[in-house]
This record gives sequence, structure tokens and C-alpha cells, in this order.
Amino acid sequence: MWKEFCIYTGRIRLFGPSDWQYYTNWIGLILGLFCSITGFLVTGVMHGVEYPSYVWNMPVGSFIFLCAIAVDTIGHQTIYREALESGERLVHAITIYAGIASCVLLTLSYSVSACMIPAIVLAGISFFYSVIDEWMHWMRYMHGQSDRIEMWSHFFIFVGHLILMVTWFHWAFSGYPGVAATLH
Repeated sequence: MWKEFCIYTGRIRLFGPSDWQYYTNWIGLILGLFCSITGFLVTGVMHGVEYPSYVWNMPVGSFIFLCAIAVDTIGHQTIYREALESGERLVHAITIYAGIASCVLLTLSYSVSACMIPAIVLAGISFFYSVIDEWMHWMRYMHGQSDRIEMWSHFFIFVGHLILMVTWFHWAFSGYPGVAATLH
């Protein structure tokens, strides 16, 4: 499997300028999410805040998510580009839009509780479209139009994203313990 991984990730050498732009924007966005979550928590700890231990699952989940999409996107921009144009790219766009919007609303829900319901709805939509995307990938895999690296990267996308979001919602529903102390 290591050889397959090297071949898959080695396709990054096939990137043109637009592929690099897409890749750096997408990976940079998720890197920003990871850094902002981790930075916020570390800032709090440096000022004596004690967060519930489960909160540290957020940077863990976002890091897993980041690594998985960094691998997956290489295939999407190279060998599987045409397959994505058949509809998968639209599913990805809907999933990403709903996921980003749910994160923004979940953050806003700290001070505007009315944002919680739309955050839940959009997170649910993001998960639903992730399942549709997964079905599309499995259909391609079953017809020999995908590989194990892409499928494993999707497994870790799910793992990372769910760890991040379930933890975040649990933290929110618990009243965001530690946030007020960090903000002061």
C-alpha cells in the first residue's frame, strides 16, 4: 500500500498553476481552521484556562481532516478530475459550503444563540452530502475507477470531520466552558 500511496501523492507533480491555486486555497482554508482552533485553545491554556479534556479532540479531528484532504485532493486534481466533473465536484461544493457555514454559525452561537439551529441544519446537510459523495466514490471504486488510497483518504476525512464536529457541538451544548476565560 505504501507504493500506491507514493504513486498517488506523486501525481502532485502533474499539477498546473490552476491546480496549485485550488490546492493551496482548499488546504490553506482547512489549515487555517486547524491553526485557529489550536491557537485559541493554546492561548487559553497559556493564560491559565482549563478546558474540558474532550475539547482537545477538535485540533486532533481537524488535523486528521487536513491530512486526509491534502492526500485526496491530489487525486481529485489529477487522475480523477474527469470523474468529478460528472457531478461529484458539485456535491463537494455543497458539502464544503454547508460545512464552512456550519462552523461559522457554530462559532457565532457562542454569543448569538439563534445561530445554533442553522448551525445544526447546515452540519446535517454537510454530513448528508458527504454520504452522497462517499456513495459516488464507492460506485467509482466498484467499477475500477478509483483506488484504495482515495478510499482510505475518504475514511479519514469522515473520521477527522466527525471528531471535530461532534466535539464542537458537545462543547457548544455544554456552554463552551473555558471560552469566556480565554476571551478575557
